[in-house]
Amino acid sequence: MSQIIETIDVDVPISMAYNQWTQFESFPSFLDEVESITQLDDTHTHWKVKVGPFEREFDAEITEQHPDERVAWRSTGGETAHAGVVTFHKLDDHKTRVTAQIDWEPTDAIEKLGSLVGAGKHAVKKDLENFKEFIEKAPRETGAWRGDVPR
Repeated sequence: MSQIIETIDVDVPISMAYNQWTQFESFPSFLDEVESITQLDDTHTHWKVKVGPFEREFDAEITEQHPDERVAWRSTGGETAHAGVVTFHKLDDHKTRVTAQIDWEPTDAIEKLGSLVGAGKHAVKKDLENFKEFIEKAPRETGAWRGDVPR
């Protein structure tokens, strides 16, 4: 099992950072390898990703979600099993620390090699940098879902 943990500080209030993160269909705007996400209901999404020449699809389920605190998920279909959590920490009224933790099981030689050389860690770091740029330039979040999903 591989684990990636990356953190970034964004210069927006915690509610703005969290609200944007609940807008899964906007992820292709800042997650480089995500082609599309379809929100199926409050806790289920369908993802299409492209890593290099490889295209993959999978479903994911939100397993825990608390406003301004965390969004946790696990994959429910697809070739690579993974789970993760993104947490939000108020640093002050206009600054938020966003931490992403992803646990995944590389399945084929390409994924195993990528894990060994840190490609996943680099990708998550870049995606968080993209999120920072996206949310700091936005006049406001593109939407919000303030519902609670108990663990």
